[in-house]
Amino acid sequence: MSAVTRMRTPAEAALIERFAAEKATLPGAAEARAAAFARFETAGLPSKRVESYHYTDVRALMRTVAPDFAGKADGMRQPETDEPRISFFNGVLHSVSNLPPGVSCEALASALASGTARLGVAMGQASDAVVDLNTAFAREGVAIRVAAGITVPGILHISLTDAMAAAMPISSRPRVIVEVGAGASLCLMESITGSDGIAYQVNSVVELLVGDGAKVEHIRVNLAGDKALVLSTLAATLGAESELMSLNFTSGGEVSRHQSFITYAGENAKLRLNGVTMLNARQHCDNTLVVDHAVPHGESRELFRAAIDGEAQGVFQGKIIVRPHAQKTDGQMASNALLLSDDAAMSNKPELEIFADDVVCAHGATCGALDENQLFYLMARGLPRAEAEALLVEAFLDEALDAVSHEGLREALAAKVSVWLSSRKTAA
Repeated sequence: MSAVTRMRTPAEAALIERFAAEKATLPGAAEARAAAFARFETAGLPSKRVESYHYTDVRALMRTVAPDFAGKADGMRQPETDEPRISFFNGVLHSVSNLPPGVSCEALASALASGTARLGVAMGQASDAVVDLNTAFAREGVAIRVAAGITVPGILHISLTDAMAAAMPISSRPRVIVEVGAGASLCLMESITGSDGIAYQVNSVVELLVGDGAKVEHIRVNLAGDKALVLSTLAATLGAESELMSLNFTSGGEVSRHQSFITYAGENAKLRLNGVTMLNARQHCDNTLVVDHAVPHGESRELFRAAIDGEAQGVFQGKIIVRPHAQKTDGQMASNALLLSDDAAMSNKPELEIFADDVVCAHGATCGALDENQLFYLMARGLPRAEAEALLVEAFLDEALDAVSHEGLREALAAKVSVWLSSRKTAA
């Protein structure tokens, strides 16, 4: 019986042809790139037949591959700010500014060539075709190091801005590797923005190595253009006694998939992973996470909140894995969605894979409309229905935002929630 040959899509064929043409010129990590692309070539773009991509069919969405930006980012204007900032325009590293003492930044090509950085070190046992594509093709990016014991003041902002000064769709694949030394403290914001009306494609990967006793906040803000396809991945390893708080905040993009792969590498580490998603029209956003408790005495908390309007679709896929020797693990996961129209939809898929017997783990998911009794209470006190709905949605989302400890950043995100709710009231 002959083997069945899977037909390649035009996008897959183009990617295979591009890698063959470019692999000799890609900067460093040749073995890692070849292995990643071999996995991709075997599996292809993930479709709904792949369980973890059942709700977001990348193979169907990416029928063609947009070209890389061929121009220069030199003319792009930077906002005036004193904050530490690393800026990418159209996938190209544009500038590094205001880094404080104890924080260093090296271009990805240089770091890979010198061996001071490697691709895939934070992925643990996870494997993913979208990450493999980034690994195979990544040219632009940075390797950031925070020295042990350093408390980085303010926010280190990594800005990814696409489809600027571009008359046609483009692809970008930035790779950021962040190593936070033992006992250090860092607040890292990753913003994804771009022009409306251009169907550009983003495949970004941030690898985060959190040292023993270090504390990191990571805020991923998706304000991409209304035709953008955004594939964004955080891969993190947690050292002993370390703490990571990560928030996915999404209101942009036509189709978005935010992945988080978290691996516990040391005991007594703590994770808080939250999400705030606001969708309308025909937007689609998929929050997928895998939390791998590979060592004992780990704690994780996941809380995702979504407000979905119009004909938009939300997805939450969360998996907590507890390895056989990871006793005394404490993992709690919840996904809650508000459907604000009859045509809005939400798919929830929380999972537990537990191979140890001395653990405390639970998950839950809810999906429904606003409480009519609460609405009646507010409207009976003189509030118009639109304002009453906005108050309830804001309070619902704020619980997930509360994890952000930086007051100014938390207030800025809350303001974006208010803007989204105001636009909804105006549309109504």
